[in-house]
Amino acid sequence: MKIAVTYENGQVFQHFGHTEQFKIYDVQDGKVVSAQVVDTNGSGHGALAGFLAAHGVEALICGGIGGGARNALAQAGIQLFPGASGEADAQVNALLANSLVYDPNTVCAHHHDHGEGHDCGSHGAGHSCGGHTCG
Repeated sequence: MKIAVTYENGQVFQHFGHTEQFKIYDVQDGKVVSAQVVDTNGSGHGALAGFLAAHGVEALICGGIGGGARNALAQAGIQLFPGASGEADAQVNALLANSLVYDPNTVCAHHHDHGEGHDCGSHGAGHSCGGHTCG
């Protein structure tokens, strides 16, 4: 089994759509046998679910995550554990021990800054920014 964690400086990164790295753990017999940090190479929002699926990930531990990303992960068959925080390795070990503290209802609902002066908060209802619906 492979478990991914949104990753920054050893911690669970809190904004799935903006994560620049995942730490991917290989698990056998309920124990981590190896782990590696992989760079997303600028993949964002919708592309991240495909990135994880291409790496064989079956479960994701993350902080905040939007509805579109939740749907993409579900379609890719990746089990989601949102609302987690703290040290990444400790969170994976907690998941394996069935003691992970997470909130299945965590949603990233803040407005994202897409750079170049683009602020999704300035759009009207129903506007779609590049394939995702703004918070």
